[in-house]
Amino acid sequence: MTNNRSGRGKSRRNAATVTPVQGKQYKKTMKATRESEPEQSQVRAENGLLQAEIKHKNGNVNENMNDSDRKKRKNGRDTRRSSNGRRSHDASNRNRSSVERSDLPVQKNDEAVIDIIGMNHDGEGVGRVEGFTLFVPGALPGEKVRVKVLKTKKQYGYAKLLDIAQASPDRIAAPCAIYDQCGGCQIQHMSYEAQLSWKRQHVVDVLERIGKLSVTSDDGTSVDLSSVHGVVVHPTLGMSEPWRYRNKAQVPIGVTEGGLVGGFYARGSHRIVDMNTCLIQDERNDEVVARVKEIGRMLGISAYNEETGRGLLRHVVVKTAFRTGEMMLVLVTNGRDIPHADAWMGSIREHIPHVASICQNVNTKRTNVIFGDETRVLWGRDVIYDYIGNVQFAISARSFYQVNPVQTEVLYGKTVEYAGLTGKETVIDAYCGIGTISLFLAQHADQVYGVEIVKEAIDDARSNALLNEMRNVKFEVGASEDVIPAWKEQGITADVIVVDPPRKGCDPRLLDTILEMKPERVVYVSCNPSTLARDLKILEDGGYKTVEVQPVDMFPHTVHVESVALLVRKD
Repeated sequence: MTNNRSGRGKSRRNAATVTPVQGKQYKKTMKATRESEPEQSQVRAENGLLQAEIKHKNGNVNENMNDSDRKKRKNGRDTRRSSNGRRSHDASNRNRSSVERSDLPVQKNDEAVIDIIGMNHDGEGVGRVEGFTLFVPGALPGEKVRVKVLKTKKQYGYAKLLDIAQASPDRIAAPCAIYDQCGGCQIQHMSYEAQLSWKRQHVVDVLERIGKLSVTSDDGTSVDLSSVHGVVVHPTLGMSEPWRYRNKAQVPIGVTEGGLVGGFYARGSHRIVDMNTCLIQDERNDEVVARVKEIGRMLGISAYNEETGRGLLRHVVVKTAFRTGEMMLVLVTNGRDIPHADAWMGSIREHIPHVASICQNVNTKRTNVIFGDETRVLWGRDVIYDYIGNVQFAISARSFYQVNPVQTEVLYGKTVEYAGLTGKETVIDAYCGIGTISLFLAQHADQVYGVEIVKEAIDDARSNALLNEMRNVKFEVGASEDVIPAWKEQGITADVIVVDPPRKGCDPRLLDTILEMKPERVVYVSCNPSTLARDLKILEDGGYKTVEVQPVDMFPHTVHVESVALLVRKD
């Protein structure tokens, strides 16, 4: 479950950031930035003719009025505004909106049979009624479906899938028993091969639409990049076994008439769906969560209530090290005191011997942020250890660590490959987090510099460098767009710059810094294809060429896709 990408990840994305100052190159490409809105911007364009027709019809009505009618209509509006104020004005707006919606080809609660012609970035099927776009969760491209309209806006609407008249060959039965209720996965009903194909196409579409890049086809065979005109987007690198891949569970806890429950939030709500197993979680995580819930019910532990702010247990967080088998349990509580704590710890240790650390995080704030500021060890160590490749990492209760270690190794391996290191290069890793990519790069470079705005992440990065006895890597706290120019003034220049920004993409000033530093290569690791495309456009306008992009499926059965892009200087 994502919505879900943090040091490299959550901790960085939750940190306060300074409002970005628009850089010079960024201002030149604001048009591309504006086009990086959600895919629904396409809908606005595609339905432009429909809206023009509506405007034209309304215009004819106005043209048929005489001057006296127009004056009366204006005076009437002015009188209503002055007598009723804002409320009348708002009501007038609603009435006008209602008139506009009544001219649409479908209304709320209408039923229609439509062809699904695509799938948007949320995994919803896209169909049309007389040119008006409907988003249909659960529908797949190529299907003919009967739907019920749930909501309409000026240029698009949402509909519920009622029946499938003609199914896609890519449709499968979702294996998860609570798939229709849980919001964790969005496309389990699509075959895995089709998921990988759709994710590549999603990357291609935004590179062309937002980045204005020319994309060449790639059928998976060997490509001579030197003879290719345009960007090569390779087939998505998937998993041989795309289940049970997550090493971390973050389970919200609630209460029903049957007692303590824990699972995931139902789609589009904060209602907790109880569950005993999640098919994308490691089985050991399921086991620990089930044991905590069982003990909690037995001991009468209360669950936190978002509405009242009362109750103790808010979340259960479990981390599993795939290589070492060590496990960490974090109890997130609304207060420091845990009733029957010894009995709880003893039962967990007895039934789950792989648990090496049991911690408590205290969060008393009225917020939906999972962690609070205070963390303490209840039993065992304060960290567990795991490996990505041959690099060892210490994982604390709040430190970020990629949730799919198998694909993380694939992603980082591709990053090192694109960096083209020979052992002589100086590399800067912007948005370095806890140093995962930096330490991978340090094995192949002369010197690596990592920068990250979250201090705790840099502390972890330095500890991980010492843990692996890597002395050719230096980490500094701060914003990349501030620290990197300071490094340049100190005589530090980069042959390669690697960026792995949050979903919002690179800060404009960082992009300007890259263009001013002029490294031979830029490797862009992205968790959001739209902002990747926007930033590639800016770098292309500044003298770089995007050579190739490799999508990597870090989160099977969800709509999320990671990508690694290689850019080289044109001169």
